[in-house]
Amino acid sequence: MEHITLLIGIVIITALVFDFTNGFHDTANAMATTISTGAMKPKAAVAMSALLNLVGAFLSVEVAATISKGIVDESGIQPEVIFAGLVGAILWNLLTWLAGLPSSSSHALFGGLIGATVASVGLDAVHGDAVVMKILIPAVAAPIVAGVATVLATRLTYRAARSTDPEASAKGYRAGQIASAALVSLAHGTNDAQKTMGVMTLALITGGALAPGADPPLWVIASAGVAIAAGTYLGGWRIIRTMGKGITDIEPPQGFAAQTGAAVTILTSSHIGFALSTTQVCSGAVMGAGLGRKGGVVRWSTAGRMAAAWLLTLPAAGLVGAAAALLAEQGDWGVTAVAVLAVAACAAIWLASRRKPVDHTNVNDVGTETTEPVDVVATAIQTVAPPPVASAAAEAHEPQATSTAPAQAAV
Repeated sequence: MEHITLLIGIVIITALVFDFTNGFHDTANAMATTISTGAMKPKAAVAMSALLNLVGAFLSVEVAATISKGIVDESGIQPEVIFAGLVGAILWNLLTWLAGLPSSSSHALFGGLIGATVASVGLDAVHGDAVVMKILIPAVAAPIVAGVATVLATRLTYRAARSTDPEASAKGYRAGQIASAALVSLAHGTNDAQKTMGVMTLALITGGALAPGADPPLWVIASAGVAIAAGTYLGGWRIIRTMGKGITDIEPPQGFAAQTGAAVTILTSSHIGFALSTTQVCSGAVMGAGLGRKGGVVRWSTAGRMAAAWLLTLPAAGLVGAAAALLAEQGDWGVTAVAVLAVAACAAIWLASRRKPVDHTNVNDVGTETTEPVDVVATAIQTVAPPPVASAAAEAHEPQATSTAPAQAAV
């Protein structure tokens, strides 16, 4: 029993570490367009987002129930399997953060858990119908729905403002952006913080500390909310740069339309219990904002690399989770080895990020960090979605604001 109690503690701490990485990985979802248009200062933006993520964590437990009761059979797995799945999710989050790619933290978590479960128990312990209905179908539909809705909202927004003074309307839309960004942050808390609550609850159930089918205790809800809020305040500046400057050039009306459409989509999914990827929703909305403005630009090479990262997330995190599960099941030394290897990998990623740091002082600068793939992850993604043939030098001189065709410049 002491061993199980210690192991559950390790799993819970690891889950909160994942929640922390989820926070800074997904800050861009709420605040990238607000920061890129100058509606809010970077540090103020992430502080507001952190606070509202914490509030959102207390508003619902529907998504947490999807994780703890719906994806895998909690009666057939052990806490070390959950630990291994979390390791796979954390490493993928950090690798894509290093590459500046807004991949899905949600799918990293699902992939890690599914891979670890399959390696430990077998395919029968995975609820395939729940994976299809509550993960895969929303993954395909959500960015499309958010993108189409934002195209329409952006066109309507510009049409409504065409007879007003541009400078005055821009100020109004910046204020609207702050409100819509707050709504996205609140929605993110209701969706993503709950995923960690679900994992922690699953660990407590598998260790016998909670009855099967139980809802998250209050301390689980509070700790998950604090962890994601702390990560959000840290600010995932690399991904904020990609979302705010790398996909399209955002003006205040576009930012307002994108964030409003994304917030409505996320809140709706949280209400019905879909464990939606907020990254995919917000990325789809940003692309829709680019398409909705006359003369707007969407950089499809960046969008292609993002889509490739989305496709790789589930299998990549699953493979790491499976390997970690096989090692962790060897006993105490196996769990220790997984923990040591995970810490070493995280330290190596952090040291690599220090070579070209991105923070609140240079987040709106468009530099090499947004134009070149980074290390192994981006190299693999570039292999799946190679950049256009046109030379970078020629692309650098293409006009951005007046182009009527999608720009092909890699960012």
